[in-house]
Amino acid sequence: MRRAAFLGISGAGALAAAFPPRAFAQSSLLKVATLPIDQGAQAYFAQDLKMFERAGLNVEVQTLKFGQAVAAAVAGGAINIGQSNITSLAVAYERGLPFKIIAGAGLFNAKKPTSYFLVAKNSPIKNAKDLNGKTVACNGLKNITQLSIQLWVDKNGGDSSTIKFVELPFTEMEPALAAGRVDAALMADPDATTALARGRTRVLSIPFDALGREWMIGAWFAKADWIAANAEVVKKFAAVMREAAAWANNPRNYAQSAAILEKYTQVKVGRANRIAFAEKIDPAQIQPQIDVAAKYKVLRSAFPAEELIAAVS
Repeated sequence: MRRAAFLGISGAGALAAAFPPRAFAQSSLLKVATLPIDQGAQAYFAQDLKMFERAGLNVEVQTLKFGQAVAAAVAGGAINIGQSNITSLAVAYERGLPFKIIAGAGLFNAKKPTSYFLVAKNSPIKNAKDLNGKTVACNGLKNITQLSIQLWVDKNGGDSSTIKFVELPFTEMEPALAAGRVDAALMADPDATTALARGRTRVLSIPFDALGREWMIGAWFAKADWIAANAEVVKKFAAVMREAAAWANNPRNYAQSAAILEKYTQVKVGRANRIAFAEKIDPAQIQPQIDVAAKYKVLRSAFPAEELIAAVS
């Protein structure tokens, strides 16, 4: 698992060939990977509330730091189902990895953002143009965090081609800002709100706004051949993710969901906005990430979002 987690997507194709799909009994261990943020917390909720157990699934939830690590682990067969951002999945798909989305994860909603572009409180950076030539941290290179920054900077008078992007886990961004190792960082909640509460940072902008008012940030996915070999398991897993999404979207459950998230991530949620989760898969909410990835040449060209979606009933 450790080896697979640190392989880049470009090297995952050979691994995928080495692990052919196989069907397994309902009692077999289903290995699932997500990220330690609200966006992929459905698996934590489902595990803690015994939703998997009630569905007849024996699930082990693992936490990895980067979306690309999750993609590599799924490609290599160390993980059956993963959660990652749409951009990473689109890049892997274009490179020949047969990834398919089986359920939605976190949504971006401009009315209730859960990701913030932060700078040190005493930073001289006031606008997009001030970022020219600066060093910016995101939790994955050429994923949606970097691309949303580029789009926001270019839309607001800056030149994103001059920015140096570095990859850091969310938990390491605030110390990097305080020490001056990076000039700005795009952080997700609950880490972002926790950092702001300490008073050493301030919000520069919300770059996700540049893509639209509401769109899907991440999704649950697996390899197409594995999905075909395990259709009943996939159907049950997708149903549990929808159940967990509906439960988490209910404001009455915010306190309990925050406690579960803190239990699994060891990060205090506090007063952070809670992300909304997709209760259905809508291609129109996936397309913005594909389009911006093509704009910045992370993808060779845009393609219809439907190509990424598995037929799961």
